[in-house]
Amino acid sequence: MAKRDRLSGNEAVAIALRQINPDVFPAFPITPSTEIPQYFASFAANGQVDTEFIPVESEHSSMSAAIGASAAGARSLTATSSCGLAYMWEELYIAASNRLPLALALVNRALSGPININCDHSDSMGARDSGWIQMYAENNQEAYDNMVQAYRISEHPDVRLPIMICQDGFITSHAVENIELLEDEEVQKFVGEYNPENYLLNPQCPMAVGPYSVTDYYMEAKRNQAEGMRHVSRVVLDVAKEYKKLSGREYGLFEEYRMDDAERAVVMIGSAAGTTKDAIDRLREQGEKVGLIKIRLYRPFPASEIAEALKNVKAVAIMDRAEGYTNHGGPLGADVMAALYRAHADALAVNYIYGLGGRDVRVKDMENVFAALKQMMADGDAGETYRYLGIRE
Repeated sequence: MAKRDRLSGNEAVAIALRQINPDVFPAFPITPSTEIPQYFASFAANGQVDTEFIPVESEHSSMSAAIGASAAGARSLTATSSCGLAYMWEELYIAASNRLPLALALVNRALSGPININCDHSDSMGARDSGWIQMYAENNQEAYDNMVQAYRISEHPDVRLPIMICQDGFITSHAVENIELLEDEEVQKFVGEYNPENYLLNPQCPMAVGPYSVTDYYMEAKRNQAEGMRHVSRVVLDVAKEYKKLSGREYGLFEEYRMDDAERAVVMIGSAAGTTKDAIDRLREQGEKVGLIKIRLYRPFPASEIAEALKNVKAVAIMDRAEGYTNHGGPLGADVMAALYRAHADALAVNYIYGLGGRDVRVKDMENVFAALKQMMADGDAGETYRYLGIRE
């Protein structure tokens, strides 16, 4: 039976972790993710979990300890943001290449410099090609639900890859919203016990984790990672289907909002999707055929599915909360445009950079984006395809 509560995104994720009761949680604080280990430390101190909670001296150490625990056969995780993620960069690749199904609760925050502690996606987007599964939340409820589903995805025998559960710093991590929690017993039954097939502390099967890979084997190891990633989308959908039966909440690779007859669409990630939905509702009242695709699973990228969802759209704006410094847009823009190209789509497409360093995104801003798409349709030309939203030039 669902329990209603008012929680910040950080507290919601911490409660999901308490319900999961992982084996090992090494942690080092960094704004705005600090509250996740802070809340969890209180759970450990109060005897509400059996988890070995380990304060460490840096983010590099927190991921290193999580990797060691996972290799030893424990269900492990850590949490971080921004420069903390950058500090554990080396370890991200090690976790993925060793096929370790550990989790990372990432609260998205701008990477320095200039120094900024507010939301954008530059931290996780920088790690998009590290071999981790990446899932994003629009709101606190989704952050909780994604974390409950995380281990079922990463530990699946066809996947066995680390998973990054992302939410927007301060916008969701610290804002309090009404959400529904599952009962502790329901979560524990849904997630289940972790029973790895191979692990370092198994005396019946001596093994090494992370050995030196010479030229003759390195490429095969990377191909092995890619094989695990190929199965992720299917597993995400299977887990979501089971989660819907438990919670009543439906999830997919992405959400389509009022897309049935949409001629103009926005594709984006994270909390600004809520603002965009308000803009769409206003424009729909005026007879405008507009819609939204909100990405949930970003790595692996559901290219063919997104192209199919956009097949009847005449103009699309792809919104990046991170710069790519390619002179033609951001990472999400590159992925979506490549998907459209491969599908031989006719839609006019433009890429916007928005919300960097926590810059506000208002309903009016998104209405202006849809107005720009309308003008593109009238002109029959996308014009400048690399644009900034809400900036003082």
